[in-house]
Amino acid sequence: MAPRPRPGQLMLDEIREQPLVLERLWREEGAAVSALARRLRARRPPAVVLAARGTSDNAALYGRYLIETRLGIPVSLAAPSVVTLYGARVRWRGMVAIGLSQSGRSPDIVRFIEATRDAGALTVAITNSPRAPLARAADEVLVLHAGQERSVAATKTYTAQLTMLSLLVAHTAEDRRLIRAHEALPDAVASALETVPAVTDAAAHLSQASECLVTSRGYNFATALEAALKLKESSRMVAEALSSADLLHGPIAVVERDFPIIVVAPRGRALGHLSGVLRRLLRRRARTVVLSSVPRLLASAAVPVRLPDVQEEALSPHVYIVPLQLLAYHTARLRGLDPDRPQGLRKVTYVL
Repeated sequence: MAPRPRPGQLMLDEIREQPLVLERLWREEGAAVSALARRLRARRPPAVVLAARGTSDNAALYGRYLIETRLGIPVSLAAPSVVTLYGARVRWRGMVAIGLSQSGRSPDIVRFIEATRDAGALTVAITNSPRAPLARAADEVLVLHAGQERSVAATKTYTAQLTMLSLLVAHTAEDRRLIRAHEALPDAVASALETVPAVTDAAAHLSQASECLVTSRGYNFATALEAALKLKESSRMVAEALSSADLLHGPIAVVERDFPIIVVAPRGRALGHLSGVLRRLLRRRARTVVLSSVPRLLASAAVPVRLPDVQEEALSPHVYIVPLQLLAYHTARLRGLDPDRPQGLRKVTYVL
């Protein structure tokens, strides 16, 4: 009998697999992505709807920012209950509906994609399981090629979903610069895996706290949401993610001396705003964990996590989530928890 893995070993191994996963996705699914992009350009959809739950829903939010900023197409994040609970018939004809699910077995996402297809939408499944019900329900399937994900907390399939969305948008936009920028992602993610010393320092602070905030803006609002989810799943920490713009609209009132707050601040359009938010947090004497490549921001942090510069801001979420996955793992272990056996959770959640 094979020895039982050490607590959290599955999660840690899968975090470490991510450079290879992104390399494999690029190699194995590039032709399918390019073909679907040609179909989308010919179709010229008036709108896109993205359907997902949990971690996949955070990837979908990233997809919304990307599609709207790079393609100029309005995007809706689906409320599957409109179909599964209320039986509503929505006018989807001519639109594109994309379902994201690692397992491809989430019943409400499958049902939603079936309903949009029946109503005349072009439907796409992004999944790690090419023979799953979601794949059978959709007109087009993009496969993540992440290998079996055994950890309950999704890690490698999240970055694979981000990469699939960014590749699809880059090819649809015929943006050669963005397409080429994907070639550097495996090395950038490998560099992000080397942040363990800073991450363990941050985990030592978080492991003593009962709650924290995670904030960013733009493309990396999805990163903040996914980081908060990982902390909740793995560490049983009350972690809330807020857009840094929304943080200023009231919630900053809860931030007082030594309150832990994680700031995700890569170079890009949101950096100036995030710098201003960080200054306000420092005036309130918050305990800040700052993820950035910008020296002046890192210098002001209680715990700086230095990351490599990412050539394209739109690809920074693929890199910046990695130390936050490691943070969830190390915080859980310091709290005496096994992130591979989170309380009350299982790999696939069946909801209609």
